[in-house]
Amino acid sequence: MKGRELHTIKGVDTIELTECSEHGAGLSYLYNDLLPDVLAAGGQGEIEFCGDRAAVRFTLPDADAFAGRAAQAVAEVICVGYKARFLEKCLRVSLPRRERRLFAAALIAADLEGDAAYVRGKFPKGRSCAVDSLYIFRLGRLREKWEQIAQYIPAGFAPEDLVRFCAYLAGESRNHIYLKGGAVYGADFSRLRRSRLMGEEDAETEIVLSDAGCICCLGEVERSLGDFLQKYYAEHAIFS
Repeated sequence: MKGRELHTIKGVDTIELTECSEHGAGLSYLYNDLLPDVLAAGGQGEIEFCGDRAAVRFTLPDADAFAGRAAQAVAEVICVGYKARFLEKCLRVSLPRRERRLFAAALIAADLEGDAAYVRGKFPKGRSCAVDSLYIFRLGRLREKWEQIAQYIPAGFAPEDLVRFCAYLAGESRNHIYLKGGAVYGADFSRLRRSRLMGEEDAETEIVLSDAGCICCLGEVERSLGDFLQKYYAEHAIFS
């Protein structure tokens, strides 16, 4: 599907973020994440899929002032989505599918702040960025770091090791999140949906990605999700 093309409007600037269509889900995440802020700044946005490339374009009065926000969103796509795909290829552990996904999310969460800061520092100057090119040509050292971490993890890493790892991360974290139904919210009550960057949205992965130190459950919690919290966050979940 091809979106409408944006034309430059007098008095406004355009930011363009592009990606290969194969990873278009990440670009859709960028669009949905950034659009509310663009609209609040008096701008507008479009997403376009055409052939093997996809693009989002935002026009707004001051693109330079918005560049930092765009860099933050791109860093999230790379440090969650790209890293998840990288770990899927590199991890040698023989965990069941669900636990393997949770383990990848935990590894992502453990270094997300530092990884994202590094990516933001490599974000190109100007008003356009090809996300895949940024990853391939400017983030080689980051990929080396990820590979070294994956190599340190023993092939015998077991489900009980994952429980201990999640408990350790939760004990070190001061992040507060909220769980209502199957939706996860940050400390500012904004909806968290980074698990989409790992292929599909689900509450368990979202909780792990949030690097939560305290999970406040609002209302009833589905049984399977409650079992997950009791297993991985027994001392860090508060049930109302």
